[in-house]
Amino acid sequence: MSKVASNHLTSLADDHFNREDWAGAYTNVEKELNHVLLHLKSGSVPKELSGKLYRNGPGRLERGGQWVHHPFDGDGMISAIHFKNGEVRFTNRFIRTKGWEEEEKEGRFTYRGVFGTQKDGGLFKNAFDMRLKNIANTNVIKLGDQLLALWEAAGPHALDPISLETYGLSTVNGALEENEAFSAHPRFDPGHHGCSRMVTFGVKTGPNSTIRLMEFGTEGNEAGKLISDRKDQFTGFAFLHDFAITPNWAIFLQNAIKFNPLPFIFGQKGAAQCLSTKANGQAKFWLIPRDSGLFANKPPRIIDAPDGFVFHHLNAQESEKEITINSIYYKDFPTIGPDDNFRKINFDLIPEGILKECRINLDKNEISTTQLSGQCCEFGTINPKQEGITARFSWMATAERKTGNGPLQAIKKLDLLNGEEFLWSAAPRGFVSEPKMIPNPNIDIEDCGWVVFFVWNSERHGTDLVILKAHDLSEQAKLELPISIPYGLHGSWVPE
Repeated sequence: MSKVASNHLTSLADDHFNREDWAGAYTNVEKELNHVLLHLKSGSVPKELSGKLYRNGPGRLERGGQWVHHPFDGDGMISAIHFKNGEVRFTNRFIRTKGWEEEEKEGRFTYRGVFGTQKDGGLFKNAFDMRLKNIANTNVIKLGDQLLALWEAAGPHALDPISLETYGLSTVNGALEENEAFSAHPRFDPGHHGCSRMVTFGVKTGPNSTIRLMEFGTEGNEAGKLISDRKDQFTGFAFLHDFAITPNWAIFLQNAIKFNPLPFIFGQKGAAQCLSTKANGQAKFWLIPRDSGLFANKPPRIIDAPDGFVFHHLNAQESEKEITINSIYYKDFPTIGPDDNFRKINFDLIPEGILKECRINLDKNEISTTQLSGQCCEFGTINPKQEGITARFSWMATAERKTGNGPLQAIKKLDLLNGEEFLWSAAPRGFVSEPKMIPNPNIDIEDCGWVVFFVWNSERHGTDLVILKAHDLSEQAKLELPISIPYGLHGSWVPE
């Protein structure tokens, strides 16, 4: 199922994968397991790999015979993979949100989905029902003594870090109003100002949008406490999933997107389906000074950004006169229309994600952009110790094809300095999810550690856990999960 890692990317024909193999991962999770020992299929698990990998993603995609319109509408399910002394154990739980409990009892969808899932009954039943079900399916992070399941349109759900029991909606020690929007893509400052912090944000959108930038302590008595808080208002509608940080800046990219709420109000579309690229619009970088940095209390800076649409940023770094930010750009906002079936999408009709570097000249308010890789990619990551400073190496999920769009089937390591590439592939019958780079705690070398991720193995119609050596993507170990898990979204690593 895998290939030996090399410095050469393999270019395959457009029809290199079987659609039924790829779509087979979209299935309901039928079991909740507790601390189950995983079967080692090959290799060995290093004892230095000690801690928990938490993953979040949609686990319920169908109810009463009706499928969600988009997998992003699926109810969140947490996987916890516990590494200790060379053994790996697995626990999973659905997040008991209010909407999950109601729909489990009813056996059908009683809420509309943001990405187009409709209730039974047509327009009459869906029109003017603008309730949002907090599906808690996008990310999971540990802050203080709580595990937080994140969904950026509403508040986080607090979970027990061991049992994954749902405690309920959290205000994060009183920092949030009830069910206040809280980003699903926080950044962890490894200690640029003396101690590590979690930097995150919330957005109130409209003709003018307000960003609330928050920083939380992550160590000792400060863990989980709000230690920095500011709000800034900007002109225009803000659709923000991710951002980047440096020691002095929080960097947001306001995509040139417009929102027409009428089809959502009248029950014709989900809210996200009402987003579209603004003709002749201009994307903007919003640079917000961090309260811990040199420009605390200064106003934000606004600078024109490149054309295209960005979900995810890889990393950012700064010098006195320049900010460099690496991001994955799409030519247009990728969406699935009301009449489309997400399990039958034509990849050639959807723009691919391309990794690019943008340099922001702070003296001249000008930008320059360079393409770093022409291969379709998503879920880029770096060694977490390099967050906000120069990172030489990156790891990402890619299509197997060298050019053009396709399902994510490979993991690539990219040297951002000289362009050298390593590839591990699960093709033709395997499909990957977000990789996490976990540094070796005993060796302080940037690319020394492991890359860990799920693979949908269509040969056995199940999910594998794969561990690669980070420096060359050679295979360290492969383990079989006892349940099938749909393609997930984000996750985090918590050292033992």
